[in-house]
Parts: sequence; C-alpha cells; structure tokens
Amino acid sequence: MRPSGWRIGLVLTVGILASSTASVLVRLALEAAGTREVGFSLLMSALRLFFASLVLLPGFRLPRARAGLSFAALAGVFLALHFAFWITSLSFTSIAASTALVTTNPIWVTLFSWLFLKEPPTPLTLLGVGVALAGGLLIGLGDGGGGGSSPALGNALALLGAMSVSAYFLLGREAQRRGLSILEYVRLAYPVAALVLLPLPPLFGTPYLGHPPMAYLWILLMALIPQLVGHTSFNWATRYVPPVLVTLVILLEPVGASLLGFLLFGEFPGARVLLGAGVLLLGVALAVLGGRK
Repeated sequence: MRPSGWRIGLVLTVGILASSTASVLVRLALEAAGTREVGFSLLMSALRLFFASLVLLPGFRLPRARAGLSFAALAGVFLALHFAFWITSLSFTSIAASTALVTTNPIWVTLFSWLFLKEPPTPLTLLGVGVALAGGLLIGLGDGGGGGSSPALGNALALLGAMSVSAYFLLGREAQRRGLSILEYVRLAYPVAALVLLPLPPLFGTPYLGHPPMAYLWILLMALIPQLVGHTSFNWATRYVPPVLVTLVILLEPVGASLLGFLLFGEFPGARVLLGAGVLLLGVALAVLGGRK
C-alpha cells in the first residue's frame, strides 16, 4: 500500500537533514587525519559503506525476490563510484560548490529516465529542474572563498558523483519494484559498494590502520547519519514517487551543508548563496507540482 503524502514528505525531510551533515563530516575527518590525499578520501568512502553494512548485517538472508538482485548489486557499484568521486572532490573544492554540483542529479535522472526508461517529464517538471539547477549553480558560484586547492578538479569530480548517484537511484527503484524491500535492497547494495571500494586505498598508498581515532569516529558517523538515515530514506521514497522528484528534494542539501560549513569552518555562504537557496526552493516547488498526478 502506498504511504500517505505527509509520511513520504516526513521521510524525505529526515533524509535531507541527515545527508546535509555528510560534507561536514568528511571535512572533519580530513582535518583529524591531517591529509587531503586521494587515498584517504577512498578510505573514507570504503569505511563509510563498510560500517553501514556491518550495522545491517544482523538478520541478513538472501531475498526470495531474485529478480531484483542484479539491479541492487549494480546499484552498489554506482554507489561506490559516487562516493569515490564526491568525497574526493571535497579535498579540492568548497563544501558549498561540491554539494551544489553533486546534487545536480535531477538533470541526469530526468535524462536517464527519458532515454532508458521511456519516462518523459512533464513541462512543469522540466521547468522546475531548470530553476532548481540555476539555484544550485548560484550556490556553487557564490561559495564565498572556500575554494579549495583545485576547484576545477573538485567540481568535475562532484559532477561525476552526481551522474553516478543518479544511476544508483534509478537502479534502486527498479530493484524495489522487482520485489525487494528497502531493507533487503540496502543490505545488498551497501556491501557491494564497500567491496568495490575496499581494495582501492592501499593502491594509493593509504593504510587502513594508524590514523587518528577522531578520524575513524567521523567516518563512523558518516555511516550512521548520512548513509543509513539519509540514503536509505531517499531509496525508500523512490519506490513511491518519481526519482526525479526525490533528487529535486535532495537539492535542498546544499543549503544545510553550506550553513554547517559556515558555522564550523567559516565558509561564509554570501549573498549569492542565499539567493540561490531561494531560487532552488522555487524550483523544487514547481517540479513537485509538475510531478503530481
């Protein structure tokens, strides 16, 4: 039975609040470790998913609905790519720019759904996507000087992260539509993503052990808050509403992330970011109206 609209909205709100902490937790882990090397970014990605998988492990059993297994496993591969690209981007560009660009996934979800799933968007949804993306661009351009060591590289990685997570959401929806519950889905997708990432840090010369304890604490919190609460909330919602609407709601993440970045790291959002937040909210509202049946 389809949940009520207020319940779906509540779950998405909790997901946004949880996911907004992700970029700040990444920065805190980087500062605790005293490094911004690619190997440590991959270590954070791998351990975030490994810890989340451990929490979900009790009670695991292979689902009876086998039709969705391949979609869940492939979703895990794209989730691994998403974190590898996006978490690494935070070593090179600002929190505001990275989160604004990585949440451009509505355009990719809309494009992929149109091309591969034959799901054309309504004109109002397309308008909402355009307006929301304009707001996200304003946030990225007005990030107030927290530009990082190589903004162009970081921004490119964030865009690749957006494309990967778009495929992840679409595959997750198909896995659930083919019979997997949300718990069965994440119990497969998260460990697959962890297995893809776990061999990578040593290849970049980064060991798993020997880092400061606070770095591991921040990574554990990444697993518990933005991963288990944030990502799982979004995956659950894609079963009941179009993925493009879920990803449009995720566009609110840069607002919370930018505020946290200002409070903890002094990355002042600036007037352009505040304007972008208002434009982004307008775009989300238009797209939600356009997606209503």
